[in-house]
Amino acid sequence: MAPDMRWSSALFKTVTEGLDGGESRPNREMTVTHPTLPSGGHTHPNERKGEPHVLEDVERWLSTRSWSVEDRPLKKLIAAKRATGSAVSVVLPALNEEETVGEIVAVIRRELMTRKVPLVDEIVVIDSGSTDRTSEVAADAGARVVHRDEILPRIPTVPGKGEVLWRSLLVTSGDIVAFIDADLKEFSADFVSGIVGPLLTDPGVDLVKAMYDRPLGGAAGQGGRVTELMARPLLNMHWPQLAGFVQPLGGEYAARRSLLEQLPFPVGYGVELGMLVDALHLVGLDALAQVDVGVRKHRHQDGQALGRMSAAIYRTAQLRLARGHMIRPSLTQFERGDAGFEPRTYSVDTEERPPMAEIEEYVERKAA
Repeated sequence: MAPDMRWSSALFKTVTEGLDGGESRPNREMTVTHPTLPSGGHTHPNERKGEPHVLEDVERWLSTRSWSVEDRPLKKLIAAKRATGSAVSVVLPALNEEETVGEIVAVIRRELMTRKVPLVDEIVVIDSGSTDRTSEVAADAGARVVHRDEILPRIPTVPGKGEVLWRSLLVTSGDIVAFIDADLKEFSADFVSGIVGPLLTDPGVDLVKAMYDRPLGGAAGQGGRVTELMARPLLNMHWPQLAGFVQPLGGEYAARRSLLEQLPFPVGYGVELGMLVDALHLVGLDALAQVDVGVRKHRHQDGQALGRMSAAIYRTAQLRLARGHMIRPSLTQFERGDAGFEPRTYSVDTEERPPMAEIEEYVERKAA
């Protein structure tokens, strides 16, 4: 059960230590000032007369677009689904997840795909090249399994989560699409109903992210290391309107197909950050929302894998900041070997897929 979320108007009070590493200061209300621009200079969009500051926008957004899964009981969601005639697809991108994917599929089918609770219309597992029994386990649990390479074969596949999510739009039919990572443990159907709910009840919402606690090693709130060290600083500094998202990199989110088909998809780990930023520019902050679904438990990756993930996310942000090309789109890490520290160099994902609405096969499928 998700805890009741209450947002304080003091969300943006200063912490005890300045970001510049200066001495500790007592808590006081944050004030943000901008230098006076010379005559003819450009005015910051949030400084136009009569508009609130961007942090006030975020506080308002937190009070109007951040909910708990308990705010929308299943009966209300089913009624809204029937009234709108919506169809819901759930997509699980999977790579070697035989230990967890079956239980996730089984829970969704048992709790959200019954005659009494027909919230979900289809579950599709996209296998991106598993070498274990992921496909068999998912199919046995009741999912439709599609291999990544079978979708849009005229365009060669590349490795990456974003690649799988992008291709999934061609093999799903729902006008609401929910993405769920396939490595979740102790999975709750709240993850699906929570993120789908606002899309069914509020026509002004186009994309919903799940928010949750992420325990690490038994300590609450210590998961999401890449979020805290890379994504959150990037968003706060460059896209402060998105500062209110608790889990900006979380893999559990739902969106209207009409939005997803207009977005480019970074092929790798940058897909979540890229989607948030692009959606902000396309539909605006008030079309984005988040729902508290409780606690997320999953398999944690090692530090070097997180480093590669961070590099991909930084590259995604850099492209959207229009600051030109990376001088060196690769990342070198070090491992101790018999002869000392040995370098390992990995390429950073730089490719992005175009909006699906520009793909001929997708257009033909929609028209059929």
